[in-house]
Amino acid sequence: MARTASLSGFPEWLPQERLVELHVLDTLRRTFELHGFSSIETRAVETVGQLLRKGEIDKEVYGLSRLQDDEGDAAKPGGSDKADPNALALHFDLTVPFARYVVENAGYLAFPFRRYQIQKVWRGERPQEGRAREFTQADIDVVGDGELPFRYDVEIALVIAEALSALPIPDFRLRINNRKLAEGFYRGIGLTDTAGVLRSIDKLEKIGADKVAGLLKSELGATDEQAGLALQLATIRTEDTSFVEQVRALGVKDDLLDEGLSELQQVIEAAVQRAPGKVVADLSIARGLDYYTGTVVETVLVGHEQLGSICSGGRYDALASKGNRKFPGVGLSIGVTRLVSRILSQELASASRAVPTAVLVALNTDESWSAAQDIAAQLRGRGIATEVAAKAEKFGKQIKFADRRGIPFVWFTDDDGKHQVKDIRSGEQVDADPASWTPPEEDLNVRVTTA
Repeated sequence: MARTASLSGFPEWLPQERLVELHVLDTLRRTFELHGFSSIETRAVETVGQLLRKGEIDKEVYGLSRLQDDEGDAAKPGGSDKADPNALALHFDLTVPFARYVVENAGYLAFPFRRYQIQKVWRGERPQEGRAREFTQADIDVVGDGELPFRYDVEIALVIAEALSALPIPDFRLRINNRKLAEGFYRGIGLTDTAGVLRSIDKLEKIGADKVAGLLKSELGATDEQAGLALQLATIRTEDTSFVEQVRALGVKDDLLDEGLSELQQVIEAAVQRAPGKVVADLSIARGLDYYTGTVVETVLVGHEQLGSICSGGRYDALASKGNRKFPGVGLSIGVTRLVSRILSQELASASRAVPTAVLVALNTDESWSAAQDIAAQLRGRGIATEVAAKAEKFGKQIKFADRRGIPFVWFTDDDGKHQVKDIRSGEQVDADPASWTPPEEDLNVRVTTA
């Protein structure tokens, strides 16, 4: 793995590592399309006002500016003044740009609109394992016009469970909560700043229960009893719907709490049936972004929890709107770069070879280059990735070149037009016809296998 980064937080892969990443991307794309999600791509740049409409993440957003501004006006679009809502910045996720995309293209979309999007995003975080400043996300969302049935919350979770199960990664768990449940509970115990409580609870795994209790009391005015109840709720975690009885046992009454309990129960019931062992109800999950309004999800790799969430998201009912027209949605985002980094660093999977090429056509003489290209064209026409040697060196050197590249087969043609192909791994060399020869199935394409 290429470990020396010339620019911290901006990862680059070696060719064989990129093949692993492509396998992950292709697997996700195939799964999403099997479930009827259409691919879109949005621009990399949004206005600061658009990006910061929801959530406290302004310190993480990369502003966009030219190296030299002739006008000297940083507040103009393209300037670097982040206080100006018309200044431009790189998107930090794909959900906020997608919401803008839906509003602007609503007249051309059929609702509920199912989309997947795989793109780079940029976030000014401190680089560390699992956190980069430039990284790839793979998102799926369903957006409705006016309303969006709750069953899509259930479906999204099941699609992600299926997609992750197809990847060469360790076992995982989708940890699911519902903000209505949490907010209704806080409201029921007398804590009115529910968004503030959620932000504090979201820090539970990072700073611990005692410090969270201190934040609740010092910043939100919670009593010892209120802080204790909020933390009790956050300790509930079940692999079935027994969380409902545990929440009821805390004795809190609120209509929003009841609604959230019912919604979370539906998700967990479906997951127990269709994705057994992959989903848990975890009432500590809050999600830091303010635009989530219902279901919230974070996903961890079992045994690799220190890596953080590899997939997160949830329901947002008010992020996209146009006048009185609302576009509620639900979606999840997979941190592809975070996943690939862990796959490579732990050697959880590897590519069967370093390059796509299966065959190198060797040259007898430099004059045979054109004939070699004809052979390569025949092989490529049947889907066999083929290169032609650059010059007519000794065959031993051409074989060594193929070996350095990771190419398994070398093609030879003698002066009489007789063709042979050599498997340079085993040394076996056999007669071959460029119109019909095909490598073994396992060598036709690069395969990514688990360790």
